[in-house]
Amino acid sequence: MAVRRRLALPAWRPKGLLGLALLAPSLVFLGLFTYWPVLQVLWQSLHAEARRQTVFVGLGNYRALFADPAFAAALVNNLVYALGTVVPSLVLALGFALALSSSTRLNAALRAILFLPVLIPLVAASSLFLFIFLPQVGLLDHYLAKLGVQGANWLGDPDVALWSLMGLTIWKNAGYYMLFFLAGLQGIPEESYEAARLDGANSWQRLRYVTLPYLRPTLSFVAVIALLNVVTQVDHIFILTKGGPSDSTNLLLFYVYQQAVERYDLGKAAAATVVSLALLLALSATSLRRMERRTDAEEAR
Repeated sequence: MAVRRRLALPAWRPKGLLGLALLAPSLVFLGLFTYWPVLQVLWQSLHAEARRQTVFVGLGNYRALFADPAFAAALVNNLVYALGTVVPSLVLALGFALALSSSTRLNAALRAILFLPVLIPLVAASSLFLFIFLPQVGLLDHYLAKLGVQGANWLGDPDVALWSLMGLTIWKNAGYYMLFFLAGLQGIPEESYEAARLDGANSWQRLRYVTLPYLRPTLSFVAVIALLNVVTQVDHIFILTKGGPSDSTNLLLFYVYQQAVERYDLGKAAAATVVSLALLLALSATSLRRMERRTDAEEAR
């Protein structure tokens, strides 16, 4: 009786070759359009243009950057802008999600209305708000005058302009964040609410001890997205204020634009980009790390 021998696979065959082949296109595009530009910016931040030649200056661009009062003002403006937009946007988005969590036709229509600003490009929304914020003749001042209130110079007053941009940002992003909270609410077990009701918990207690703990991962994720939008959205600055008046609305990304395009200081612009990216990565990593720790602690319980 002939014995059939099994053909052994070559020992040198990589086990993850198929997975690597499937990931190769994405890795190529990720390297070309993400990591390579980052390396270019890092290289540019260490060099400067002198007599049409690129000269290595080390940390000279960073020293000039931190000595620039305009950069310090842009950094402070961005922090104020972040606090004034992220927190109200998340609170409004969570309130909208809680109010519209049940599946009814009316709630579906209201969700669509609240999500409508997300569909409007930021440039178009900024042009719309330009007419709303016009002093004396704008839509906002028109209705304030009917109430006997005199409107401010919404875009021309250094004390008011940044807050006007915050209102536009909150209006634009709250509906987008609402979708994430709606999805998070769908994942909360109904048994948890029933147990809280049996224990005599009121609406506020159910929100505090049931809803919010379950929504912590969602909240951390949405907070990271909100921080990304704060740093990367700058179209409304171009349309409405150009960083003014008196640099009161000059944010970090618009500062980078000024250094690169208006003053042709590519090294300083690259240094500002690196600093902005480092701050953003630090904030994102901190938020995600807290989310992981809370998730691990809840699972340990």
